[in-house]
Amino acid sequence: MPKYFTGTENIDNEFAVISGDEAKHILNVMRMGTGDSLVICDGQRNDYCCTICETGKNYLKAKINEKSICGTEPETDITIFQGLPKSDKMELIIQKCVETGVCRIVPVVTERAVVKIEKGPREEKKLERWRKISESAAKQSGRGIIPEVLKPVSFLEAVKMARGLDRAVIPYENEYKTGLKEFLKQAKSGETVAVFIGPEGGFAESEIEEAVKNGVVPVTLGKRILRTETAGIVTAAIILYELG
Repeated sequence: MPKYFTGTENIDNEFAVISGDEAKHILNVMRMGTGDSLVICDGQRNDYCCTICETGKNYLKAKINEKSICGTEPETDITIFQGLPKSDKMELIIQKCVETGVCRIVPVVTERAVVKIEKGPREEKKLERWRKISESAAKQSGRGIIPEVLKPVSFLEAVKMARGLDRAVIPYENEYKTGLKEFLKQAKSGETVAVFIGPEGGFAESEIEEAVKNGVVPVTLGKRILRTETAGIVTAAIILYELG
């Protein structure tokens, strides 16, 4: 059954309402109408099995038949701090990380990042695009939330943000002793975990040093060096698998 998101303010004990572009997509692209069934999620891990009972221009109202807790959300909360990559790789990273089960993605401006995002309208436009990709991936994969995509931050800001989480890890090609599996031996399901991923050129040594000073643990992902668009997805998948 297709799944769509709407805000909690649009849901009461009997009905759920969807309007705007989302309603337009359901009615005009998916060709759904009165009597059709769908799942509406409030973005707070609650799913509502509904039947469309009323439609208008860019508007639909659905009767709630059943409410349930979305069972697709992992207990472990992962934040990906992603060094800004070139081209449209960030779009792929967001899409696949959301499908994997990541809770939020934070773009990070690192020393070796080639891409520089200008403040102002261009940044907002790019953020809007990234957030739409997150929402689309959340619908496709049946998530109970729409993972956040935050505004780009500096590496130092990212490290400070990670201090508030239970654990933080940074895959690094020059780390040979500690593997991700060893790092996870001390972790527990339900914890909050930060994952730092470098851009195409990797992290600078000074960034690794700063991360370590703030409790971020460097790990190796194995004998092969992964691309920036692969590393975060692989790391998140391993963490979620190991922590159930």
